[in-house]
Amino acid sequence: MGKKGVIHIYASRNNTNIVLTDSTGAETIAKCSGGMVVKAQHKEGSPYAAMKIAEIVAEKAKEKEIYEVNVKVRGQGGIRSKSPGQGAEAAILSLTRNGLRIRMIENVTPVPHDGCRKKKRFRSKKDGR
Repeated sequence: MGKKGVIHIYASRNNTNIVLTDSTGAETIAKCSGGMVVKAQHKEGSPYAAMKIAEIVAEKAKEKEIYEVNVKVRGQGGIRSKSPGQGAEAAILSLTRNGLRIRMIENVTPVPHDGCRKKKRFRSKKDGR
């Protein structure tokens, strides 16, 4: 068939970034973010923006003859939200619609093993006994 690639999707509440790399993840082939496709800043994290970003990345992937991809989805992580934003699902859907075969979807959100202390308002009452 063709070469294989890795698509990294970073979806926070306010923005979505997609980076296409080679199978090792060392060389960046294409990248796009919400600010590159929509004018209004508050729409950067929307599903529509994610769809457009995925279309652009899929086109660049086809130019480089990459048709099979592994997808790595990442939310903000750390002490912030561990679930990916609303752009992640729309981006994955758009990738398949644009002719890329997805072999695997993996969640690579960083999860703390009790690292930093959260902000005061996000700490529950039963934490500090």
